[in-house]
Amino acid sequence: MKSKYTKRRAIDCKLIRKSKSNPGYCKYMITIAEMDGTIHKQPAYGTDMQSALSRLLKKELTVKVERRLEKNTGLIFLAWLMLVGTPAFFADATSPWFLAYTFGSVITLLCLAVWWYGYIKKGEE
Repeated sequence: MKSKYTKRRAIDCKLIRKSKSNPGYCKYMITIAEMDGTIHKQPAYGTDMQSALSRLLKKELTVKVERRLEKNTGLIFLAWLMLVGTPAFFADATSPWFLAYTFGSVITLLCLAVWWYGYIKKGEE
């Protein structure tokens, strides 16, 4: 049976329990109606129901991006080379700032990735 809506819908959300490992977070069970009419349940964690839904959507987006990136490893390598090589065009190679720009950009990206992963996984047991 096809859905009468044009988008996926969260049709039910129930508070299961408070998180044991992260105070202030709760576990919710969200019932989702897909476009093709199928219905499934998925757990989500957040400080309230709205944050749990938001985190669930961000987690799904992260998984979708990860799948695409797995297929395009050459593109990721090229982007990494450009990121590391860009300071060669703008900074003096004999200056210590050259290394700071090169490694700083990579370290910044790694820190952002770790922060995002921690945000997505926070509250889960």
